[in-house]
Amino acid sequence: MRRFAAFIMLTLLGACSTVDDLAPPSSSTPTVAVRAPRFDDSDPHEWDSGAPWSYAVHGTDVSKYQTSVDWPAARASGISFVFIKATEGGDRFDAYFNEHWSRTKAAGIPRAAYHFYYFCTPAATQARWFIQNVPRDRSAMPPVLDMEWNPQSPTCKLRPNAATVRSEMSTFLEIVEKHYGKKPIIYTSIDFFDDNGLSAFRGYPYWLRSVAGHPRKRYGSHPFTFWQYTGTGIVPGISGKADINVFNGTEATWNKWLRQNTR
Repeated sequence: MRRFAAFIMLTLLGACSTVDDLAPPSSSTPTVAVRAPRFDDSDPHEWDSGAPWSYAVHGTDVSKYQTSVDWPAARASGISFVFIKATEGGDRFDAYFNEHWSRTKAAGIPRAAYHFYYFCTPAATQARWFIQNVPRDRSAMPPVLDMEWNPQSPTCKLRPNAATVRSEMSTFLEIVEKHYGKKPIIYTSIDFFDDNGLSAFRGYPYWLRSVAGHPRKRYGSHPFTFWQYTGTGIVPGISGKADINVFNGTEATWNKWLRQNTR
């Protein structure tokens, strides 16, 4: 009887607990590699306010141009997350995606796959191409849609009007969210954001590029989850210039965000 009473008491205590009240996460839970790292930069910006190193959590993004990265070294230097290019348009697959995807996971670095949008292919075709090439991995961060103008494209100079851009974005995002079960992240640049009225395109987390000023100076009060603050960073383990990003929040907020988005 005493054993039964003890069991009832433990059950009641468990029912009253919240997630944060439970035991600490296991050692396998991703944590911040180095708090508030300050990476070198080959072409540094003079930050008068809102310096990126005031943020606790930093990461990078890579594609085929970053080959054979030493991910354990990058993680040890302060890289706590990675965005990895997977696809572009409806028929291009990044040659180093599979290597980056598997090796970041082996190094214990949270990662997400991203798609570079191509304005001469239907949005639904591009979404299907991304799904065809990116595994449905519950441990991965949400997928990313990279929306920016690409005037250097040799095959597509099309610049649709803002209403068309937003409509195509919605189509892609809805298809991808339905497949992966996670709300995608939108990456964009200042000119693309302004040209297409994205200040009114809400409901998704944003990853904003701003290499010459804090996002609040370039995007106003628009909320953001990630900020890309340089394209000329120096990260141990990555050859050449590296993009560096921060998570917009504290270490505790980051760990909570990961728990919510990598399961």
